[in-house]
Amino acid sequence: MKQYCKFESALEILVGKWKPVILLQLIANGTMRFSELQKAIPEISKKMLAQQLRELEYNDIVRREVYSEVPPKVEYSISDYGKSLGTVLQAMNDWGAAHIDHMNARYGVDR
Repeated sequence: MKQYCKFESALEILVGKWKPVILLQLIANGTMRFSELQKAIPEISKKMLAQQLRELEYNDIVRREVYSEVPPKVEYSISDYGKSLGTVLQAMNDWGAAHIDHMNARYGVDR
């Protein structure tokens, strides 16, 4: 069996531009419908949002609940297991903000 860094396992789940953004939205706002996520992240395409949500659901990070009504109602929320990522994502977000401030102070430009 191949041994590898456990950090790689975490990155496999969080890699990409949109997954951390989606997760922060769900952590901050609680349960959201697909259209609410689209409005909260206007830069993401419907196709990409659906793909990222499917991957997060597969890894038991996001919970998808479908209600049998017409029209169909689907809600997304952080799973109990996914909630363990909250402090990690907040720390990454805080570091990102500090990094922007650092780069602005160093180079005098917004990045």
